[in-house]
Amino acid sequence: MHNRNEDSNLMDLIDSIENMEQDAPRISVDDVVYAVGRRSFGPLLLVAGLITLTPIIGDIPGMPTLMAALVLLVSVQLLAGSETFWLPKWLLKRSISRQKFDKGIHYMKKPARWVDGLLKVRLPWLTGYIGIRVTAVVCLLIALAMPPMEFIPFSANGAGLALSLLGLGLVARDGVALLLGFALFGATCAFIAMNLL
Repeated sequence: MHNRNEDSNLMDLIDSIENMEQDAPRISVDDVVYAVGRRSFGPLLLVAGLITLTPIIGDIPGMPTLMAALVLLVSVQLLAGSETFWLPKWLLKRSISRQKFDKGIHYMKKPARWVDGLLKVRLPWLTGYIGIRVTAVVCLLIALAMPPMEFIPFSANGAGLALSLLGLGLVARDGVALLLGFALFGATCAFIAMNLL
């Protein structure tokens, strides 16, 4: 495996995780975390969002909750001032078949190129020290809301898209993407509230 911490867009990140352990029959959370780096808050958020959002992978029962645990742990550690993120072995050992993983990644490639064409450095102050911590608080709220979302159709997809936008915003230093992620999370919460009332 190779470790790339300089991914600057979505296609770079997808290439990083697609090229790991080509011959391995299964891909674990540990493999993905190793590929994007344990010091990389933005890429870890983006990976969690993409896995939740991607067809085949995100549809596996319990996967949104697993990604919520990852986001929760990483967000809490960032807010506590950690520079390297620790994740428990039970989470790192969770895996899916390489075949399912590759199919899911294949679905993401075409939209990823389109998304990369829209990203640019905008409102970079939103991706600075304070902005990252505000993002971490929002991600914490998303992570806490994700387990019940498995029982409300399409709500987990909204959370996955919000995480993806927040991760993209941090990776590309695009404050507009962060604002869209915040807005989408708010809209997802409103959608859930309407379904519960």
